[in-house]
Amino acid sequence: MDKLVPIIYMIGVLLLVLPSFLSSNSSLKTFFTNLSIWIAIILVVLTFYFAYHYFI
Repeated sequence: MDKLVPIIYMIGVLLLVLPSFLSSNSSLKTFFTNLSIWIAIILVVLTFYFAYHYFI
C-alpha cells in the first residue's frame, strides 16, 4: 500500500500536465528539446536521491 499511493499520485499529475505539455510542443524539434531537458532534470534528481541513500 505504501508504494501504491505515490504511483496513483504521479499518474494523476501526469494526466494533468500531459495535455498542456503536448499542446505547447507542437513542433517536433521543440518537443524533443523539452523532453530532453525533462529527462536530464529527472536523471539529476534520481542521481542525488540514490547517492543520498547510498552514503547515508
